[in-house]
Amino acid sequence: MKLYTFFFSSASFRVRIALNLKGLDYEPVFVNLRERAQYDPDYVRLNPQEQVPTLIDGDIAIPQSLAILEYLEEAYPAPRLLPEAPREKARVRAIALGIACDIHPLNNLRVLQYLMGDQMGHDEADRDTWYRHWIAVGLSGIERALNDGGTGKFCHGDAPTIADVCLIPQIFNARRYECPLDDYPTTMRVFDECMNLDAFDAAQPMKQPDAVK
Repeated sequence: MKLYTFFFSSASFRVRIALNLKGLDYEPVFVNLRERAQYDPDYVRLNPQEQVPTLIDGDIAIPQSLAILEYLEEAYPAPRLLPEAPREKARVRAIALGIACDIHPLNNLRVLQYLMGDQMGHDEADRDTWYRHWIAVGLSGIERALNDGGTGKFCHGDAPTIADVCLIPQIFNARRYECPLDDYPTTMRVFDECMNLDAFDAAQPMKQPDAVK
């Protein structure tokens, strides 16, 4: 098993956490987004979307972090990262998708680069205002979702799920851009609980072999 990854990629971070939680060994292959390595023709043949992560398992290549998480859950089901009951499974997926589909796409690297490019012409202050606005909108919704009665030690109950796998990288990103987080006490309590686990801690960006400041 190989994981094409970049240390600052929150989508790669998600998959690293899941692999750690499931105790799966993998070989990391580093794709330096800052050097535009995702556009290398050899890599594009693996991932036509020119993004990270990509998981290689045997003879298959899987792009997109949520697709990878679902694949890992089906191919390597223990320990489970999705509940068995349909309504509980739907709740976990809704939280995960609220992060991966609503918050993250507005603030990922290529969007921020486009904002500051020649066509849009925004500066770093504009970029940071944009980033913090969408973090606030998104995390406000996540905080409300986590206060609906289904949250335990983690986003859902007392064991990590795909919801936690998606939440933790987003909080790292929010802290990186100095977003205020005091308005999300339940979210941050779950974050602290997750970071007490080696599977989450070992996956964080600055603990990766390709990490640079």
